[in-house]
Amino acid sequence: MSTVELTKENFDQVVSDNDFVLIDFWASWCGPCRQFAPVYDAASERHGDLVFAKVDTEAQQELAAAFEIRSIPTLMIVRENVAVFAQPGALPEVALEDIIGQARKLDMDEVRKSIEDQQKEQK
Repeated sequence: MSTVELTKENFDQVVSDNDFVLIDFWASWCGPCRQFAPVYDAASERHGDLVFAKVDTEAQQELAAAFEIRSIPTLMIVRENVAVFAQPGALPEVALEDIIGQARKLDMDEVRKSIEDQQKEQK
């Protein structure tokens, strides 16, 4: 499966229409981003049931700012409209596969309850 280019116009729809979205925040001038790209693309081929998306931080500065992206590449995983993972840095293939596996195993009911509990504590 090819990756989806996310923009501020299609971001909400892509994330809300899909239960599991991996997002690579990148820029063309970024060396580590170029190193990570083939790893990310290969993972997209192995995991055809997931949506792999990219945000060009130069073209989509508003989107990058909204997610407070300070370093690229940054990988984010959104499951059922909840960001469950975000980490800057180019990941090796083994680490990316491990993170995908962990994100697949998450009990999203538990995740939502945990978020709800944290929000109650902050009030």
